[in-house]
Amino acid sequence: MTPFELFDIDHLLSEEERAIRDVVRDYVERRIKPEVGDWFETGEIPARELARELGELGVLGMHLQGYGCQGTSAVAYGLACLELEAGDSGIRSLVSVQGSLAMYAIHAFGSEEQKQQWLPGMAAGELIGCFGLTEPDFGSNPAGMLTNAKRDGGDWVLNGTKMWITNGNVADVAVVWARTDEGIRGFVVPTDTPGFTANPIHKKMSLRASVTSELVLEDVRLPADAVLPEVVGLRGPLSCLNEARFGIVFGTLGAARDCLQTAIDYSVSREQFDKPIAGFQLTQKKLADVSLELGK
Repeated sequence: MTPFELFDIDHLLSEEERAIRDVVRDYVERRIKPEVGDWFETGEIPARELARELGELGVLGMHLQGYGCQGTSAVAYGLACLELEAGDSGIRSLVSVQGSLAMYAIHAFGSEEQKQQWLPGMAAGELIGCFGLTEPDFGSNPAGMLTNAKRDGGDWVLNGTKMWITNGNVADVAVVWARTDEGIRGFVVPTDTPGFTANPIHKKMSLRASVTSELVLEDVRLPADAVLPEVVGLRGPLSCLNEARFGIVFGTLGAARDCLQTAIDYSVSREQFDKPIAGFQLTQKKLADVSLELGK
């Protein structure tokens, strides 16, 4: 028995799910792992290039139906996230935010025109999305958000700031949540709209191979049809967060597996006192003896 039997779930998966997992694993081994150390050091990634590659791989919004999305099972999506995070958490985050936050919000709550305009390009990785919920003073408590949207004739005018926004300064479209007189609403905001600014956040201690930004909205004027019509209140953004959590949970297993693999590889290659440090580990018999002693 090896430690990696802890991750042996093949008997629980369909043939299609195993095939999807293997394709993503191969991509991570070939494309992500050889480069991610440098991306982490510089705090920069080739986001648009990666988005197009991930679109070709079919993992962007892969669990959604129609509009160029693959319509896979939730398990297949989770397995893809597991393999992506085995490469780096930032790469999995790019995919999660694109598919389970920005795309899902439009897919679940958008108009047919909004879906047709944005989802096919996002599924292909030709367009990148971000999700503006967290604010400088309101992260875990989105009900306290200060970003607001007010009607002005037939338009909406948005003002506020969003913080820690993945994909922010490379995004073509932002799903921004704002307080209105009717309650909290979501808005589809093209990032070239006047008054919209995305400032990259530098010198992060983690998730450095990920684009993270501050969004600033100063009198951003949007037409009436920019609002997501099918939801009012916190149910909208919280539903998106719930959608993303599934892939994040799978992703943590990928990170754990890679940490274990790295530790084992190091213990075999690192030598001290003329032999690998793995040779100094407790044997099964010694562990049993220790357990007996502790049980007395």
